[in-house]
Amino acid sequence: MIRVGIAGVTGWTGRAVAEAVESADDLELVFGVARSDPARFSTIAEALDVVEADVLVDYTHAAVVAENVRAAVERGVGVVVGSSGLGASDYEQIDALAREREVGVVAAGNFSLSAALVLRFATEAARHLERWEIVDYASATKPDAPSGTAREIAERLAEVRTPVVDVPLDDVLGAVEARGATIAGTQVHSLRLPGFVVSTEVLFAAPGERLTLRHDAGDSPAPYVAGTLLAIRAVPELVGLTRGLDRLLPG
Repeated sequence: MIRVGIAGVTGWTGRAVAEAVESADDLELVFGVARSDPARFSTIAEALDVVEADVLVDYTHAAVVAENVRAAVERGVGVVVGSSGLGASDYEQIDALAREREVGVVAAGNFSLSAALVLRFATEAARHLERWEIVDYASATKPDAPSGTAREIAERLAEVRTPVVDVPLDDVLGAVEARGATIAGTQVHSLRLPGFVVSTEVLFAAPGERLTLRHDAGDSPAPYVAGTLLAIRAVPELVGLTRGLDRLLPG
């Protein structure tokens, strides 16, 4: 039985994951942390000092996720990170700490299985096409940019190669900001508008042709539950950071 604690347990995704954990025969929900519910633990450190857990699932937000992950790893608890807001340098520190404590951390910008496939396909496309950019769509109220999904794709593509930019940013005429932010060598354009949940588009191009890979999230947290459960079951057997749900998929 894997004992699971959830940070952000009353949130949109956290609540659905908690229900799935409680329904699973091999998982046990041992605590939940939510700022909005004073009857629950108020911090991850407080919960882990009282309750024994094997895995912490974090679906909180960018302002607290790093602190939550460190609190768990320092106590020898594996972590599944579903919150956005962490960059490459944060993950380097998390990986080092996890290896020191001999625990696993699985982090994904998006725990949807279809989003994981976009990440896998984009990595393959980058081996053959040398120009690409990313468009990141999210709701008007999402405070962090780019989304965790877009950042994860950009940083994974950097492992393949740096894309060609035909007009260097220093040579752009006009507002260079219009070319987006450079994330791990890739230009990323973040739109924040009503009507979106999270959509991520990776556009590859070559003379005379284009390839578009796109993931659109609907208005239900259901797509993220299966991927999160997959990570929960995998993380006790891991040491260090595993970045990207696609790395847990067979094939």
